[in-house]
Amino acid sequence: MIILKTPEEIELMRAAGKILAACHREIAKMIRPGVSTWDIDQFVEEFLAKNGATPEQKGYSGYPYATCGSVNDVICHGFPKKDPLQNGDIVTIDMVVRKDGWLADSAWSYEVGTVSPDAKKLLEVTEKSLYLGIEQAVVGNRIGDISHAIQTFAQANGYSVVRDFTGHGIGKDMHEEPYVPHFGPPGRGQRLKEGMVITIEPMLNIGTYHAKIDADGWTARTRDGQLSAQYEHTIAITADGPVILTKQ
Repeated sequence: MIILKTPEEIELMRAAGKILAACHREIAKMIRPGVSTWDIDQFVEEFLAKNGATPEQKGYSGYPYATCGSVNDVICHGFPKKDPLQNGDIVTIDMVVRKDGWLADSAWSYEVGTVSPDAKKLLEVTEKSLYLGIEQAVVGNRIGDISHAIQTFAQANGYSVVRDFTGHGIGKDMHEEPYVPHFGPPGRGQRLKEGMVITIEPMLNIGTYHAKIDADGWTARTRDGQLSAQYEHTIAITADGPVILTKQ
């Protein structure tokens, strides 16, 4: 069942989103060779606590950390590690923030030092694909219109779109209906209605879209070991168009 949010509830989600966005802005200042995803995870815990919020991921289905830290060939759900980031790495930090009972969700990919032209282009195209998807998040469109915009742009630039993980509805629970694939034909799927709040979170790979899961049961990697990137916002569907609740 899709749970429509009132304008007042969307404002509560926006408050969580503002904290999340502020946290990402601070993370951007931290990213450099020598810093670890463990350091970032510890910072996020402290930052959220200072701002009256909590990390929703921690404890979710047994997940033990406040963030996901996904480096290079890790698509998503990477465990924070104490290994220092290296010059040329790319890293995605994903977090879900709870504030006053409501959630916001956003992932962002970062360059570590000086990255290769291939890595830089992957990041640019993945971020652009997110915003092209958001443009389709209007009342009356369908989920497939979002999916198709992302896939068309990604594939035109030579990248594959991950199939195993999707966007989703969000509110008081992290994962609500509907699910939002980042691939597929236009004009299909749930029609978008005012009051829906969803995440759009394309994951693009340089090589194959196929994933494999590490022994920890969480960390998803590209099957061919090539780079992956992800950008994600929480979006409210309103009569005036899509509203980014996690805007940085």
